[in-house]
Amino acid sequence: MTNYRRNRVPGGTYFFTVNLYDRRTALLVQHIEHLRDAVRKVRLSEPFHIDAFVVLPDHLHCVWTLPADDTNYSGRWRAIKTIFSKHIPPDEFRSASRHGKGERGIWQRRFWEHTIRDAQDYTRHIDYVHFNPVKHGLVAEPKDWPFSSFHRTMAAGLYPSEWAGVETPVDHTGER
Repeated sequence: MTNYRRNRVPGGTYFFTVNLYDRRTALLVQHIEHLRDAVRKVRLSEPFHIDAFVVLPDHLHCVWTLPADDTNYSGRWRAIKTIFSKHIPPDEFRSASRHGKGERGIWQRRFWEHTIRDAQDYTRHIDYVHFNPVKHGLVAEPKDWPFSSFHRTMAAGLYPSEWAGVETPVDHTGER
């Protein structure tokens, strides 16, 4: 398997963007329970802390913190994608390459990863995650999007319910 250049910090905190292969679909929100189940199952076998998470129709963003001696976020993503894909009927287009490798055509093969550097970087990425449904025109305010950890963060008193990311975070995440 190819060894991609990824930053691996034991116990690190990371921002991720994970995309569906066909960005015109809404599989993630249509099958949100399967995605939640996949994340739950992986967290049971390979724990990690979810600092922030948002699921949009065709992609997701999240911030995770791994256990102190662990760097294997790639294995976790592979497991989440596999578990989710097993619940989706196999009717998607598959290229000859994917077909030959026995792969489904649900997810893009890779994901975007960014290692969180400091408290300011952490805050900026958490805000980015929570503001993303507004950025994509899905809702007027973050509190209106049901598939977001914004609600948990707001309940903990870290955001006011009216927070709308007035200072829109800079998009340096690799998202299109």
